[in-house]
Amino acid sequence: MRFAVLTGIVAISGLSQGMLLPLLALLLDKQGISSSVNGGHAAALYAGVLLISPFLEQPLGKYGYKPMILLGSSIVICSLTLFPLFPSFFIWFVLRFLIGVGDHMLHFATQTWITDFSPPEKRGRRLSLYGLAFGLGFTAGPLLASLASVNEALPFFIGALLSLIGWVAVFSLPNEKPRPLERTSTAAGRWLGAWKGAWPALLLPFAYGFLEASIHSVFPLYALDQRLSTEQIAFLLPCFSLGGILFQLPLGALSDWLGRRITITGALLAGAGCFLAAFAAGPSPVSLAICLFAAGMFTGSLFSLGIAYMTDLLPKALLPAGNLLCGMLYSLGSMIGPPLSGSAVDVAADAFFLAVSAVLLLPVLGLVKRRKQEKTA
Repeated sequence: MRFAVLTGIVAISGLSQGMLLPLLALLLDKQGISSSVNGGHAAALYAGVLLISPFLEQPLGKYGYKPMILLGSSIVICSLTLFPLFPSFFIWFVLRFLIGVGDHMLHFATQTWITDFSPPEKRGRRLSLYGLAFGLGFTAGPLLASLASVNEALPFFIGALLSLIGWVAVFSLPNEKPRPLERTSTAAGRWLGAWKGAWPALLLPFAYGFLEASIHSVFPLYALDQRLSTEQIAFLLPCFSLGGILFQLPLGALSDWLGRRITITGALLAGAGCFLAAFAAGPSPVSLAICLFAAGMFTGSLFSLGIAYMTDLLPKALLPAGNLLCGMLYSLGSMIGPPLSGSAVDVAADAFFLAVSAVLLLPVLGLVKRRKQEKTA
């Protein structure tokens, strides 16, 4: 019951985020906002994640998981309701920032709770289901956004209503708290301890954020440069997400059986190989679709696998700090990815695939280095 409610909330959160990205981009474009300013507006969500992160660990330990989920959901519900009531560029920026704050509170509490109560032999599968729930919701989000053709306010109000249903469901759960923090430790000390203990795992959310944001925002620019039509681009983009959704659970189960390090290393190398194959194949829609789908198969689970591996490496007292770092690094990767991969496209269109492949190889180097350190210890 507890796991079902938490994954349901995450699915609704993914739906609202997947709805907001295309819907606000479309509505701001109708207001005459340029593409560059439109993209900067979208960064408000990630800014909210980064700025709220340092202030979440202490309240979670003091009040527990349930109050933080309820507060984060309340912020999201209120923000979604206010969007159609105040159609202003600056107010929407603030509301988008608040969505980032509320969603991160919700995700931080739910993923920390799941990692806390999940036994090691089931952790990979459960976190894969967690990632699958968010991915399904995020993929369905644009369908909800399409209801704006009926009424521009309709997607916002439906998203708020669904979030309210999830908010009510949380009241059926008992409240629990993470393991108490050490009285002598500081937040900086706990974060440093989490980084030292699990830095190879923490590189995975960063790589996934970089990859996901780059594919959704910069890959279309590469495709346009290669003279692909908008219809072909609309067909290609979901291929990556579909591959990730279909193989989220199998990779999580494989990591439980085969081991987290081996599974993650293989997935990273295979994902980088898929993007290098796209580089070699050229701008054929069929070959790009196959390569993107295969890349999604291997890399669509990097965030959930990273959380599972981080949980394996850290003591329970450091799990809140580790989960905070996962969210922050994902947001950082999402903010850095588009400008860096976009710069690669400016140099040469095909360099997009080289850039994302290089980022996927970065955690592999970390895993190899960690393995060497363990052997010499």
